[in-house]
Amino acid sequence: RYCAPVWVLHISGIKNTRAMAANKNKNQSSLALHKVIMVGSGGVGKSALTLQFMYDEFVEDYEPTKADSYRKKVVLDGEEVQIDILDTAGQEDYAAIRDNYFRSGEGFLLVFSITEQESFTATAEFREQILRVKAEEDKIPLLVVGNKSDLEDRRQVSVDEARSKAEEWGVQYVETSAKTRANVDKVFFDLMREIRTKKVSENKDKNGKKSGKNKKSLKERCCIL
Repeated sequence: RYCAPVWVLHISGIKNTRAMAANKNKNQSSLALHKVIMVGSGGVGKSALTLQFMYDEFVEDYEPTKADSYRKKVVLDGEEVQIDILDTAGQEDYAAIRDNYFRSGEGFLLVFSITEQESFTATAEFREQILRVKAEEDKIPLLVVGNKSDLEDRRQVSVDEARSKAEEWGVQYVETSAKTRANVDKVFFDLMREIRTKKVSENKDKNGKKSGKNKKSLKERCCIL
């Protein structure tokens, strides 16, 4: 006689737990998702930047053999969103599948090391690959990132040289240090803002075209008596 209420409460608790889990998944899926691709030569610090942003940790010796994907919930200008980061390996062995990575991305952090001139020179080729894959898109959210700013005494790429190239491409240039965390959050959040701006603009264009199409259809249905 007394077991029944306890059993009912137990079942109710399970249902409530499942409902809470379902609501949590629903809330997460309803959040805006911004897909970021880390691009650059091997050894420039793409993984170090990613891991510093994700976990507030500096990993100096990290040699990925494949691309790694990360997802994190953040607050962007008061709005809760999700960022999906794909950290590409950077080696030439992955050039064949790099196009697929670029197609999936909504924004790009084009990273080089200020201590390595060759990595800076390589950014032009990476950018061309992105533009080729994203040829149908008007403006591609992209930031040029000069990493390892803490190694000023080993600098090979000047600020003026990097900034001039970024201005030529019409994008922002930021110097970062994965070790000291300088400007790490800035580059990810600035890129997310560019992605968000592009999405808003595209939605307006789509809604405008849809509205125009409806008006045209209405006009076509009318006849003059």
